[in-house]
Amino acid sequence: MDFYDVINKRKGIKKFKNTEISDEKLGRIINAAMSAPSWKNKTSYKFVIVDDKHKKDAIAEAIRNSSDEAKNAIKDAPIVSIVVGEPEDSGNIDGKPFYLVDGAIALEHFVLAASNEGYGTCWIASFDEDIIRRELSIPFNFKVIALSPLGEIEEEKPHNPMKNVNEHVFINDWNSPFSKRKEKVLS
Repeated sequence: MDFYDVINKRKGIKKFKNTEISDEKLGRIINAAMSAPSWKNKTSYKFVIVDDKHKKDAIAEAIRNSSDEAKNAIKDAPIVSIVVGEPEDSGNIDGKPFYLVDGAIALEHFVLAASNEGYGTCWIASFDEDIIRRELSIPFNFKVIALSPLGEIEEEKPHNPMKNVNEHVFINDWNSPFSKRKEKVLS
């Protein structure tokens, strides 16, 4: 699939079919995630892939979103990917811990590769870290960054409209929208 088709096709999915994910496709998705760049090539992130129903149910109880959608997505997806990072193995400049950036880049590679394989995913970042850490035996020197359920899409939903470029992209100055200066570049 063309890269821009993957970008345009990808959306947050929380309803999954009860079908297995082939090891071959999961391997490609994981390899894509592990090819993500990181600060000084430290790869301070790691992934925990969960397919055990009891563990997924326990992880779902750690979710702190206001609706049950995310909890149900964790329970129902055939796979849940958890990205963790090691702050001590990562840079920290001006109070910005790079393990969060590194883990986010890796998970986005995972999410885009999943979309390329025809699967749905979503980002979940509101959770009780201690429950997840305990359930998956994650060492205390690692921090849970985010979770993503992965599975075959059960229910197609419309793509959210593209953000207004004039409100989100600027050139050289906050008061200079990119699209007004570069109208031919944007469609």
